[in-house]
Amino acid sequence: MKPSDDAPHHPAEPAESERKSVDLDVEASSIGAASGDAEGGGGDRSGAAPVDPDRAEAIRRATAFIVKVGTRVLTTPSGELDRRRIDRLTEGIAAMAATGRPTFLVSSGAVAAGVAKMNLPERPNRLGALQAVAAIGQADLIQAYEASLARHGRHAAQVLLTSDDLSRRRSYLNVRGALAAIHAMGAIAVINENDSVAVSELQTTFGDNDTLAAQLGSTWSGSMLVILSDVAGLYDGPPDDPNSRVVPRVDVIDDSVRRLAVPHRSRSSKGGMASKLDAAAIGMAHGESTILAPGRVDDVLQRILRGESIGTWFVGRPGDVRGRRRWITASADMAGTIDVDDGAARAIVRHGKSLLAVGILRCEGRFERGDAVRVTHGGAEVARGLINYGDGDVRKIVGQPSERIGELLGHHPDDCVIHRDHLVLTGAAG
Repeated sequence: MKPSDDAPHHPAEPAESERKSVDLDVEASSIGAASGDAEGGGGDRSGAAPVDPDRAEAIRRATAFIVKVGTRVLTTPSGELDRRRIDRLTEGIAAMAATGRPTFLVSSGAVAAGVAKMNLPERPNRLGALQAVAAIGQADLIQAYEASLARHGRHAAQVLLTSDDLSRRRSYLNVRGALAAIHAMGAIAVINENDSVAVSELQTTFGDNDTLAAQLGSTWSGSMLVILSDVAGLYDGPPDDPNSRVVPRVDVIDDSVRRLAVPHRSRSSKGGMASKLDAAAIGMAHGESTILAPGRVDDVLQRILRGESIGTWFVGRPGDVRGRRRWITASADMAGTIDVDDGAARAIVRHGKSLLAVGILRCEGRFERGDAVRVTHGGAEVARGLINYGDGDVRKIVGQPSERIGELLGHHPDDCVIHRDHLVLTGAAG
């Protein structure tokens, strides 16, 4: 389905607010100068920020919007769903959808809503109780979105997913098809992790909705991810330090940027700044941008649509990672690891060649033909791909020339262990 060419109009740039100049102990090539007029701590203040022409152009070019909102944004200090905040959020969602582009909402808050509804003193620790609370809270959450979206002439379409739904290629395509159909009907897909059945996701930080939102972005080429948080963006220091400033732009997520990820977690939410950087990195690997912005600013989504410099923009560079290759990098489960020598790493990274058995040093894990695996060199990941041999066969042909495969295995299905068409670069080789 081809997205509409309609795009929001961008008003003339407002007068630039007073800014405070600060020095950052990070590499200038990776990160922009910090802004002094951000909403400190993600409060309700909403003074206009300057329009960034580059950011406005990236938003104009976006083919779809994935908006992720966290638990701490959606709940009151007492832990109940904040209906006023949901109303303000859906106003912005409706404005994005009015551009004609697919707009999807990834919403946390089910567990917190269930805890409040059942008058529990805190989030349960036992798995069964967590699952029950999530199911109870999800009903309140989707009802709140339906009532609020109805004021804008739209319906909420509940979509509950587990990581398996995106890690398997067929179900990944089914999810993409369902989202396209929901958009075609003029509804808004409200997506959440299916906490009632996603056991590991409930108990580890890996299973947060930041990652889910980024993986959903991989289903739609050219999309933009917006993460609404209870902080104003990525800070150059601790968010509660009055001297810290929001970094308006990040071009590369390197070690200097990751050092800025201050732990920021609570009993009611699972994600933190590190998970938001991971989510942004997934999008940037596909050439797609992410904006991390203050979710408690009433008109934050409308301001993002105008191209205002609010929050932190993680800049995606246009690339050509599409279709199956996007799925490999963003969502596919890695079943094993193939470690390669210097020559194989150079051939893959510098010359775009397929991986041959002769360049393999060792393999780890259990996998079958067609599974996704990591390719490493010197301990660092350089690529991911779909393998043509099971792990047992790979171990028999490690370091061997292709002409010996038939002799060693008794069959010779392919010269390549991983064909270059099914290989996606994720790192660099020396």
